[in-house]
Amino acid sequence: MYDLIIRQAKVVDGTGNPWFRADVAVSGGSIVAVGRVMGEAARVIDGHDRCLCPGFIDVHAHGDFTPFDKTVVDYKLRQGITTEVNGNCGFSAAPVDPATVGLVRRYVEGFIAPERGVPWNWRSLGEYLDSIAQAKLAINIAPLIGHGALRAAAMGYEQRAPSAAELDTMQALMRESMEQGAFGLSTGLVYVPGIYAQTDEIVAIARVAARHGGLYATHMRNEADRLFEAFDEAIQIGWQAEIPVQISHHKASGRPNHGKVRHTLRRLEEERARGLEITVDQYPYTAASTTLASVLPPWAQDGGVPKILERLRDGATRRQIKSAMAADPQHGENMLRGCRWDEVLIASVKTPRNKVYEGKHLKQISEIRGEEPLDSVFNLLLEEECAVAMIVFTMAEEDVRTVMRHPATMIGTDGIWSHGKPHPRIYGTYPRILGTYVREEKLLALEEAIRKMTSLPAQKFGLWKKGLVRAGMDADLVLFDPNTIAERSTFQDPHQYPTGLAYVILNGQVVVDQGQYTGKLVGQVVRKAG
Repeated sequence: MYDLIIRQAKVVDGTGNPWFRADVAVSGGSIVAVGRVMGEAARVIDGHDRCLCPGFIDVHAHGDFTPFDKTVVDYKLRQGITTEVNGNCGFSAAPVDPATVGLVRRYVEGFIAPERGVPWNWRSLGEYLDSIAQAKLAINIAPLIGHGALRAAAMGYEQRAPSAAELDTMQALMRESMEQGAFGLSTGLVYVPGIYAQTDEIVAIARVAARHGGLYATHMRNEADRLFEAFDEAIQIGWQAEIPVQISHHKASGRPNHGKVRHTLRRLEEERARGLEITVDQYPYTAASTTLASVLPPWAQDGGVPKILERLRDGATRRQIKSAMAADPQHGENMLRGCRWDEVLIASVKTPRNKVYEGKHLKQISEIRGEEPLDSVFNLLLEEECAVAMIVFTMAEEDVRTVMRHPATMIGTDGIWSHGKPHPRIYGTYPRILGTYVREEKLLALEEAIRKMTSLPAQKFGLWKKGLVRAGMDADLVLFDPNTIAERSTFQDPHQYPTGLAYVILNGQVVVDQGQYTGKLVGQVVRKAG
């Protein structure tokens, strides 16, 4: 007696091979048979005219703190995601140090962490993973370690190079985290404190991750005017640290830079030919989203949120920030470069009085407030204590297609859920690819799209029990209608679930049943073996 049999589905197994019709049997959380399955099951699902594939792996997630917020837990499951890789862009919930955890909390709360409900009862990665497991998980979670977390634990948010002792501390924390199950190191080289790190600092820490079989995932130092230089830096780190490289949310930002991804993808192919394991991920939208504070010059962010607010309150310093942004609009990476004010939306704020601005662009907001757009930026940061997320329409659709077509590209949402108007990718990334780019535009074959969402990320991150419909693999499965699957989430109405996705099986249990979430919390922490 099996736990579950899915009968006569069109199996898209994750390899990229053409679909085939088969039964799939599940017992004890694993796939136990694929083919013509005889026998009975506690439950049988008719898969006829639907596609059955592995559960999607979100390689670029920011769900580090979502296990502590049960307000909404099904937005990933209901687009077919069964596993997410957290700790990206240099942000991870662990490790932390008691001396600097207050600064970390001030930075992440209201951005990637809820303002209430997070216990912060850990120091190490292992303790954090135990804490989220105890909180119960809606999906599987695999952790990366953020360089920003390491740097904050060792030296706070200071704009300087680490001392030898501080670098030793970061390396020791990286080593401990790898031993406790981390899959590698991430950087966010446009965010504090990662923006203050030189290449040799990153290499030194990445070498520790490499010795434990980890990878290096990077939000590069620049995705706009200096995209080529930033791409070269990521390649340099890969070679010097002898570590596989993952380029996060690959794009070319700003109109002057559209088309540059053709060059970076050629560079990727050259380096792969030389022996560097380098791949990229993307989300299928022309708009990015991040914290509004990231537009400030690096020196204005020195010391974290308290110091940012202090500088913005001081008239002379505020004028200095304005002048610096005008003189060097591409400092580090100012996402406003090459964009108009009516292409920058405010996605979320925390105070009730400013909720009216969610979903409005900065041109509208500045007109409502009777001030210059840059003053609106500064004043919103002050009023919200930097807890402001923005959406910036900064990319070209043709670049999105170019990156998506490349065989070394996998998929990630880069999404952060919020009560405001978050980027629609948090609800619609995978259905958008399958509906818009596979069915409607035929940019990708269905089997290739599924490979990018399943076996390719499983292979890259070492999730060896996931990503394939094959006996012995974890029973993380998605059953969907290829003729109707589509996103419904929009920039003005983002909290909309997709259509066409009928069933999701997570660790052998049905968690989405005929399109509806069952309420089960059966996700697991996935630790890197060895």
